[in-house]
Amino acid sequence: MSSAVPTIHDVAAAAGVSKSVVSRALAGSYGVAPATVDRVKQAARDLGYVANANARGMSAHRTHTLGVFVRDAATPFYGHLLTAFQLRAAERGYRVVTATGAGSFPIAEERRALETLVSLRVEGLIVCSGALPVDDVLPFARRIPTVVAGRPERDESVSSVYCDERGGGRALADRVADLGHERVAVLTVAPSGSLTQSARTDAMARRLRARGVDVLRIRSEDHGADPRALDSFIDQVVTAGGVTAVMAPSDHWAVGVLEAMRRRGLEAPADVSVTGYDGIRPLATELLGITSWRQPLDVIGALSVDDVVDQIDGTIASATHTAIDGTLVPGRTLARR
Repeated sequence: MSSAVPTIHDVAAAAGVSKSVVSRALAGSYGVAPATVDRVKQAARDLGYVANANARGMSAHRTHTLGVFVRDAATPFYGHLLTAFQLRAAERGYRVVTATGAGSFPIAEERRALETLVSLRVEGLIVCSGALPVDDVLPFARRIPTVVAGRPERDESVSSVYCDERGGGRALADRVADLGHERVAVLTVAPSGSLTQSARTDAMARRLRARGVDVLRIRSEDHGADPRALDSFIDQVVTAGGVTAVMAPSDHWAVGVLEAMRRRGLEAPADVSVTGYDGIRPLATELLGITSWRQPLDVIGALSVDDVVDQIDGTIASATHTAIDGTLVPGRTLARR
């Protein structure tokens, strides 16, 4: 029989939990389910484990807090992701401190928000912004475990979890082409406005052209970057331009297109088809019936928290990049020509 002194790793293995959960359970810290605490304590008793005093001291100085930055929690996309982060963090025994902007949040302010979160002694950082360049995230990733969530990020120095934007854009474009549309307007977004929407709309336009479709790339910023200011777009592109379908960068923009069409006495799909992107409630409802591409935000949120907590626990040592597939939402705003 081995005479080796049992370690916290042994207790974690016996209880079927991570090392950090053992530490929190034995210390009576926040966020560990009572049944898990009982299981950990029983494993410790069975093994004869005695916590090291130095380890207890280190644990006492931990915050078990994650810093989360979301660009605009008022929008459905960021709001749903924030909820997913909070739910998964609680399951993993962590609290969440949040910083968020509103609307057109300047990049300099986003950087300052990250600095504020780190100053609060968070143990890990989740960055969820479609505009903040990765070069502004890397200095923080070098200091504490960090994950970029909700957007494609391939830099080898920081982990990321995201929906496959280009794959989704191509798949939605295939749906439009398959239904016989030969002249399609794509409302594009510049990278400075949104890295995610830029990637998906570029993929839409490229795929349509590869399928032989006549594509009109319309810059959203030329219409004030505001879905409520699309009347001129409807007049110039839909009414006079002869398009049979409009692909919008998001469901929010799709609603703006539909509202502008209605003001001009047009309906979808009878007069022109319309697609969105994101597939998130409250816009993803049968009442509106927008044909869209759904991003699995619950999965993205949970995997982002798992990644950053695993970095904190030391169970992963290098950056990982996880792309999640979305799914088609076959609404009634898109029909065959």
